[in-house]
Amino acid sequence: MGGIARPFSQEAELKRALRSHLHNLGFTKDEAGDLVLPGAGKEVIRKLHRGQRRERLVSSQCFLERALPRTLPHFADGNELEPRAITLALRPVLSGTIEADIFRVATLTWSVPVSVGFGRRMRYLVWDEGHDRLAGIIALGDPVYNLSVRDNLIDWTVHDRAQRLVGILDAYALGAVPPYNLLLGGKAVACLIRSREIFEDFRRAYGGTVGVISGKAKGANLVAVTTTSSMGRSSVYNRLRLEGTDYFESIGFTEGWGHFHITDALFERMRLFLRERNHAYADKHKFGEGPNWRLRTIRAALSALNFNENILRHGIKREVFISKLASNALEVLRTGAEAPDICGLRTVTEISDLARDRWLVPRAERGEIDYRAWQRDMIPKLIKGRIEMPRATLAQTG
Repeated sequence: MGGIARPFSQEAELKRALRSHLHNLGFTKDEAGDLVLPGAGKEVIRKLHRGQRRERLVSSQCFLERALPRTLPHFADGNELEPRAITLALRPVLSGTIEADIFRVATLTWSVPVSVGFGRRMRYLVWDEGHDRLAGIIALGDPVYNLSVRDNLIDWTVHDRAQRLVGILDAYALGAVPPYNLLLGGKAVACLIRSREIFEDFRRAYGGTVGVISGKAKGANLVAVTTTSSMGRSSVYNRLRLEGTDYFESIGFTEGWGHFHITDALFERMRLFLRERNHAYADKHKFGEGPNWRLRTIRAALSALNFNENILRHGIKREVFISKLASNALEVLRTGAEAPDICGLRTVTEISDLARDRWLVPRAERGEIDYRAWQRDMIPKLIKGRIEMPRATLAQTG
């Protein structure tokens, strides 16, 4: 005589959900328990992000219904662009404005979900004043605390990093939107990071920053910006140079650890699991903890579940780049003894002129891709995944 089936415990259900999620993504395990990628290449990476992207779109439906009618006219049709007239400028993004809505719509076109950022944030629309259209977006936020290739480059001790990490931001969203990406606009947008306006905006907003770790006033200057390619190796940031000046330099690759493949829904179930056990990480999230808190929370949940922590070793090694706003950036970050040398910083207008003549106009004249065929009315389909983002080198981080 069969007994009554008992419901799975919360712990068993969460374990089953984790295994099912990883299986659906195509991961397998090796003998050591590490995850094995279901293939290689950028399409595999896009597939691994689809769960998070789907969640983001579902949660954004009401926003899109409200915002698309008034934001779509600010995107360009390809046939209205005259490449020699493109003039890029930075428009700061403030919450609750039309600029914030345009920024959010642009991020939803990315195949890799864009983070909301953590701690200090500087967000911009990259605006083509020659056509009064959106060309791209930039978002800078607090960097991750542990990044070995960055820390080795600077030659930081743990103490040094705690004292001077305040002088770095990370570009967590950086790219051109169509049709500008088809004209190599991603390269132009990336170069604007190393501009006098970005340096001065940071000084005004955060020059009096008190360090989260040390609790001391820093007198901070932004001397470097890091970014990480969302698609492994990047063809956009490599050899990104204007008139002999490097705007981004490759400094190595991440180690293939992280939590991007853990969806928000699974993460919230982990938090609930920890909360019911009165674990401190369930709700310990405040300024300065950022993405490290999310990683620590996931690790705490895996440990409590007796689940192999190696599922965080997803194996995708992303290329890391640094843009030095000060010519002596590494010395400033290493010792803190020198004032930043920003004599070589160009203005946004100067960079725009150089980038237009270096990449955008020649690309258009070569006729390698029909940027004029792009229509702004394709944006909703792009957001819904019914068409793919045109793939001419797009600078994109997630």
